[in-house]
Amino acid sequence: MTDVTIPPSEMSKLSRALPFWISFGLIPLVWVGALFGGWTLLIVPLVTWYMFSLLDAALGLNRENADLSATEDDLFWYKMITIVWAPVQFILLISLLWYVPQAEHLSALERVGVFFGLGVITGTVGINYSHELMHQKSKMERWMADALLAMVLYSHFRSEHLLVHHRYVATPRDPVTARYNEGFHRYYPRVLRECWHSAFGAEKAMLARKDLPWTDLSNPFWRYWGLQLGLFVMAFALGGWSGVGLFVVQAGVAIWQLELVNYIEHYGLTRKHLGDGKYEHVQPHHSWNAAHKASNWLLINLQRHSDHHYKPDRRFAVLQNYGPEEAPQLPYGYPVMTVMAMMPPLWRRFMNPRVRRWREQYYPEILDWQAYNKAETPQPR
Repeated sequence: MTDVTIPPSEMSKLSRALPFWISFGLIPLVWVGALFGGWTLLIVPLVTWYMFSLLDAALGLNRENADLSATEDDLFWYKMITIVWAPVQFILLISLLWYVPQAEHLSALERVGVFFGLGVITGTVGINYSHELMHQKSKMERWMADALLAMVLYSHFRSEHLLVHHRYVATPRDPVTARYNEGFHRYYPRVLRECWHSAFGAEKAMLARKDLPWTDLSNPFWRYWGLQLGLFVMAFALGGWSGVGLFVVQAGVAIWQLELVNYIEHYGLTRKHLGDGKYEHVQPHHSWNAAHKASNWLLINLQRHSDHHYKPDRRFAVLQNYGPEEAPQLPYGYPVMTVMAMMPPLWRRFMNPRVRRWREQYYPEILDWQAYNKAETPQPR
């Protein structure tokens, strides 16, 4: 038999992309919890939240930037990460929905614990990868984004993110931009309510511009609802009502993980209002940047969020890092910051002084920010 070898150039491309494949190492950890229960249920959250925090502390920052002239061929192994993840996550979900409800060695609480861990992964990795996929031009990748979001019952996130968040980020028109001094526990119920309405309203407005009603079949909400309904049916077929309940638990944890990240990405940052409902263009300083190496491997450079909003069409592998002179910097990576966000007094202690320094650096002419933020802003049509 002839051995198959990878050309050196291809091996080099693979080796550079390999650290970003680390998320796949989380998958067997969920099954360890499902098979053994007990303390092993803690492994997934401990690894995801705390181990990567320790790795960030040990490995430090990565300020290097990839070559912007990289071709799609150069980025093949990076692109494959998100494409492979979608079917892998689906198989993981259906296999656990079949196994866990009938696992006699697991108590009811342990079964919930398994799906809590699964939700940590589908939120931290799955929704994040769907975010990368939804920004691509390929219909296949966009469909994969829809599939991943349907698995966590948050399909409208695609419409909200592309049509509302990127357009209105760092303004009062964007529900996802956390306001200065707004604690996460007030932010979370607000964003759950407002994002669905803003997403549906944006799609409805697009159809209205074509003289079509919202009920037109081209409205992606029909696809969202269809995919989510199909997954509910699948959960019931595999695990009965217990399977449906566990599926919902997983989705709830994933959504919570997503909104924790949304909360920290633009907290307290504001684009300047130019009048007549217009705002300055989005710049790198309208997003918090984090260059922490290990968590950027896990989150496929999501923490280079300043460049993502500045150039949304860039694949994650070529997102650029910005230093403190160009963009505000988070003191820690997302794993630490999301835990901190759950404790508002601690969050304000760390972040409010940074927001005030950001205001002084970029908008010294605005002396009364409380009055500025209360000023009326035209609502999106």
